[in-house]
Amino acid sequence: MRAINILENKKLEWSESNFPSISDNDVLIKISATSVNRADIVQKNGLYPPPPGGSNILGLECSGIIEKIGKNVKNRKVGEKVCALLAGGGYAEYVSCPEVQAIPIPEGINLIEASSLPEVYATCWLNLFLEANLTKGDKVLLHAGASGIGTAAIQLCKAFECESFVTAGTQEKINFCTELGATNGALRTEEPFKKIKEWSPDGVNIILDPVGGNYFEDNINVLSIEGRLVIIGLMGGIKSSINLGSILMKRQKIIGSTIRARSVSIKGRIMSDLYQNVWPFFKAKKIKPCVHAILNINDANVAHRIMEEDKNIGKIILEIN
Repeated sequence: MRAINILENKKLEWSESNFPSISDNDVLIKISATSVNRADIVQKNGLYPPPPGGSNILGLECSGIIEKIGKNVKNRKVGEKVCALLAGGGYAEYVSCPEVQAIPIPEGINLIEASSLPEVYATCWLNLFLEANLTKGDKVLLHAGASGIGTAAIQLCKAFECESFVTAGTQEKINFCTELGATNGALRTEEPFKKIKEWSPDGVNIILDPVGGNYFEDNINVLSIEGRLVIIGLMGGIKSSINLGSILMKRQKIIGSTIRARSVSIKGRIMSDLYQNVWPFFKAKKIKPCVHAILNINDANVAHRIMEEDKNIGKIILEIN
């Protein structure tokens, strides 16, 4: 089997690798495509190891066709087109994962584009709905609104009748987000928190934040009474000061959240929720994949460079021939 291997100089090489094993509860997927996530770059740089038992190969999601199933598998079948949430292993020709983490691709979405869905929609479902209890009418602040997670969250907020405000690095990205369904947005270089406060004077109900450190105090200041701040990344650093008075008096909640190391049962629940509650929106064309580029797996270095330079709007797909 071939897969992406990380060289000593941090370059990515498509070369021979070990074939994945399959347990009784697993499915073996012949991969058609995978997608790039920020976590892949962090792992490549040695800062985000896979969870115990996870593949060392990059890739947190994929789409493909089931080629083999374990003896305890009940709901998936050989030949089925699926997309899957992975703990690793997506940058390869084959991957195995628990059957509950692989679900049929949405109706109306092709197999290649489907690779862009599992990680971002699972992350959004976990954090907006299960952690932050998104409710109709909520006002949601989405940092890095033009990212894969941001573009998924915008569409979910709109589909579930909530308003969203985004921050992003360019006006092009802001325009894309508002056309996608965000109510408003601001450039991160132009006092975004002042504009957020103008948009929602009483504060926002939920903040989905991949930045962390240098946004923390401002996030707390624009968070509403009983608002929920969900921190899903630390691109802005790991340290900040905390206004405990605001958190206490406003009864605010701060939630730290990652999905990769969660249990198989929780990941299975999330994927089942997506299939039942979100996939119908794809069929109805109320939600769509947001794909910046589709590249060949041999161009993985190019794909990583696009993300490292913050040039992408939505997802970068790597097709595996």
